[in-house]
Amino acid sequence: MKNRLIYRTILLVSLFVLITAKTKDLYKVLGVERTASQREIQKAFHKLSLQYHPDKNKNKGAQEKFAEINNAYEILSDEEKRKNYDMYGDEKARPGFDAGYPRENDESTYFTNSGPGHSQFTFRPGEWQSMGGKGGSKQFSFSFGGSGGSGSFGFGLNDIFSSLFGSDTNDGGQFGGFGGFGGSTRSQSGPRSSPKNIRTINSQVFQKEIAAQGMTWLLLSYTPTLKGNQHIESIIEEVGSTLQGALQVGSINCETEPSFCKDLGIYPRRVPRVFIYSYVASDTGSLVEYNGDLAVKNFKSFCQEHLPRFSKRVDLRHFEFPSVTNEKLPRVMLLSTKKDTPVIWRVLSGLYHKRFIFYDAEVHDVTDPTVRRLGVDALPAIVGVLSNGEKHVLKTGISVIDIKSAVHDLSILLDGFEKKNKKVGARKAQTNTVEKQILLLTKSNFDVLCGESTPVCIIGSFRSSRAREKLESILSMVSQKSLSRRQNSAIGSKDSISYTLLDATKQSAFLNAFDKAGFKSADKLLVAYKPRKRKFAAYVGEMTTEEVEGFISSVLNGDIQFRETRQKPILK
Repeated sequence: MKNRLIYRTILLVSLFVLITAKTKDLYKVLGVERTASQREIQKAFHKLSLQYHPDKNKNKGAQEKFAEINNAYEILSDEEKRKNYDMYGDEKARPGFDAGYPRENDESTYFTNSGPGHSQFTFRPGEWQSMGGKGGSKQFSFSFGGSGGSGSFGFGLNDIFSSLFGSDTNDGGQFGGFGGFGGSTRSQSGPRSSPKNIRTINSQVFQKEIAAQGMTWLLLSYTPTLKGNQHIESIIEEVGSTLQGALQVGSINCETEPSFCKDLGIYPRRVPRVFIYSYVASDTGSLVEYNGDLAVKNFKSFCQEHLPRFSKRVDLRHFEFPSVTNEKLPRVMLLSTKKDTPVIWRVLSGLYHKRFIFYDAEVHDVTDPTVRRLGVDALPAIVGVLSNGEKHVLKTGISVIDIKSAVHDLSILLDGFEKKNKKVGARKAQTNTVEKQILLLTKSNFDVLCGESTPVCIIGSFRSSRAREKLESILSMVSQKSLSRRQNSAIGSKDSISYTLLDATKQSAFLNAFDKAGFKSADKLLVAYKPRKRKFAAYVGEMTTEEVEGFISSVLNGDIQFRETRQKPILK
């Protein structure tokens, strides 16, 4: 009988201690008001978790405080759990509970459950006093579920004994033998399966939306049982919030995706790991692990360093958009007063790096002659150039509210300019289909293309199929410029200049007439030949549309010195 009384006393005292812990005000744990926003709750949690993290705080009670903070954050950061807690004092909204959190100026906390099959215990001041409490103790009324289940407080009664004695009580028995209540000792909270507010990533999502897509991703690699998940999640969420629009946030549960994690080399062992999908090392992107201090400021700087940099920084005083380009992509330039490429422009250069050629330049104000020449009247400004060389001022005086809205608005602008460029390209293709071909110089057409009736013949010599394609593309574009008039047709004309291609591997003797070595070291070159005077000029520099156009203009303007040929060039 005596033992039975002792066991009952232990049970009731333990139950009271758990009730007291259960009713602690979670808002006070985090030090926030009940009206606090999710942002305020997140900041408070981050600050306290850094302060009490067991790895940094070795003081007595720090680990318990850290667990208490994590529990409070897990409930209050979840809107549904928070709503239930505010209404019932319990995140799972168990029926029959009055508000369970301690109310200010309230003399006591009552827990009632009038459902059928439930027992109720009431401590009256006199009874509590006889158990060693102080006189005048308040009344506590609480109830718990009937046999075989958890009590109304969210824990099984077996948990009490498991905590006190380290033993399971699933075998049943009488009250005096620590049994008679059934239930499981398993914690109901358990490890979370995935971080909240962070997108779950699997191999399919990674390949479709992350790999080589131009957007920077911050990725958490974890398993639900690892310590520190919540702490790192809160930091990732905060950084993701401050850089919203510049990067995306995701998590990979390596417990459910073990092969995927091992293939990527991101499987966590003792602690969660954080990676960023970066475009610094390569155009297609790669995963880079963060190994620095888990401070938001440092973490944010790391993320910004790994944002795309597909925009070429130029000096506007020494830069000219090409009037004719072999590129089919449109070009865009940002003019701003920033000393480095702005974050928003870097983000856009990643998202559109396969669809646009990006530039940016630092300018002081709109009175700069180089800025005026572009027609810009307010900064920041974006200037665009279509593939046909047409310049357009796309937007001036750009105002930014935040990264996300700015990226969205400027994406619409770029999409519209891209459509315009495609229309220009379609019209150009229709117009130039017939005139685009550059003929290969042969013995049968030599007199027509480079005979004495032609003042200047531009010969593109090649030694490989790749060199031929390059020369043919450039010459076909330059030949349609007004500086060079139109190319000769196969039947001959009175034009001042003609364009043709020469296979140097088959016509080495022809090139020996200009150079003793036959330009053997050059994979591709241009020869400007004047048949009547038997003089020539050669260009073996960089083969771009701009350089070739400059060479031919110099030829026509007499700015290049011609030399006599070694002999009359003859084709085989």
